Amino acid sequence: MDTVFLSRLQFAITSSFHFIFPPVTIGLSWIIFFLMKKWKSSEDLIWEQIVKFWFRLFAITFAVGVATGIVMEFQFGTNWSNYSRFVGDIFGAPLAAEGIFSFFMESIFIGVIIYGFGKFSKRTLYICSFLLAVGTTLSAFWIIVANSWMQTPTGYEIQGGRAVLTDFWAVLFNPSTLPRYLHTMCGAFITAALFMSAISARLILKDKDVEHAKRSLKIAVIVGFIASLAQLGLGHYHAIQVALTQPEKLATFEGLYETQKAAPAIIFGIPDEKNDRIVGAVRIPGLLSLLTHGRLDAEVKGMNDFPKELRPPLTITFTTFHLMVVLGFYFIGLTGLGVLLLITKKLWSLRPFLWLVFISVPLPFIANDLGWISSEVGRQPWAVYHVIKTSDAASLTVPAGEVLFSIILFSAIYILLFFSWIFLLRRHVSKGPGVAL
Repeated sequence: MDTVFLSRLQFAITSSFHFIFPPVTIGLSWIIFFLMKKWKSSEDLIWEQIVKFWFRLFAITFAVGVATGIVMEFQFGTNWSNYSRFVGDIFGAPLAAEGIFSFFMESIFIGVIIYGFGKFSKRTLYICSFLLAVGTTLSAFWIIVANSWMQTPTGYEIQGGRAVLTDFWAVLFNPSTLPRYLHTMCGAFITAALFMSAISARLILKDKDVEHAKRSLKIAVIVGFIASLAQLGLGHYHAIQVALTQPEKLATFEGLYETQKAAPAIIFGIPDEKNDRIVGAVRIPGLLSLLTHGRLDAEVKGMNDFPKELRPPLTITFTTFHLMVVLGFYFIGLTGLGVLLLITKKLWSLRPFLWLVFISVPLPFIANDLGWISSEVGRQPWAVYHVIKTSDAASLTVPAGEVLFSIILFSAIYILLFFSWIFLLRRHVSKGPGVAL
């Protein structure tokens, strides 16, 4: 058994599972802030019940997210000690900032809101909901900073065999921080909106608390459509950054082997990594050059410009990237149809659409993980891009058997946590927002 492979597999499992939850809470926190505003300016009891309903779902999801996220940070010291020793001076700073400036902020205001209904004024709870949303947003920022530095490292020097921080602001706003952060935040809004849409659609289909569900669905569909459209531009912005700073990753995303001008974008294809080709490729000539450099005759580097051992794995990177893009267009279509039905006053009566919204609920979660996988696998074989390889970052003194045992143990715990989350959501949703909480 290969210790490095098992360590990578363990981190992939734990981080993929953890990434189910933060996008929901990040996006939902801002939607709850908007709902709080509606409640604050209205004497309508329904808005209060809607706020309490969605906040309880937020709190449940946040708790599971915290439990699953703690494991990831410990792995840096156990499975990736060489990495921690080499870049800990830099990588540890944003993680510490996330805990000090964001996590505590989130936890405090969640507690205040949970126990504050009936004790504090609407205005106080409204302000707390805003600070909670700011906390989730800051939390995402610090984590993205840490990850983005691994993709596009700046603001450091190698001294005594270690990467030493020389410019905090350069680390903070490294070339991929802003595009990656905006892309991730937009994905969080899409996830929260479709999560809210699916639950609201289910309530309408069951004819339970229909007025509450109608108001929630209306808001969720509008937020989802705006965020899905915005993701087109933000995804493009992120792709330009990848083209400029990680050309081998872009070439792998697009299955582009040869450097060429008027480089095509692949709409469909099946990667054949063994024979270095894309089978059945459907290409649009010049589109990749146009999208990444703004002109048709721009040259785009192909994978063959890089040593094979320094190129990302083609199959996983190519497939996850394209599936993510397909789902992005699906979200535009789904939420766009929802907005059209809202305008024509058919949103709540067209049952096939409501069912489609409900069964689509896993898709934004899948899209988030697909994006994460394509980004992280697309960085390989580097733990920190062009600085330290993944194979050199692992804790080779940890026996492979122990890593395998921990994978099995974590997987069992995560399965239990996942079904516990689903159980708690279902129990709360079955009561409906009309029940006083």
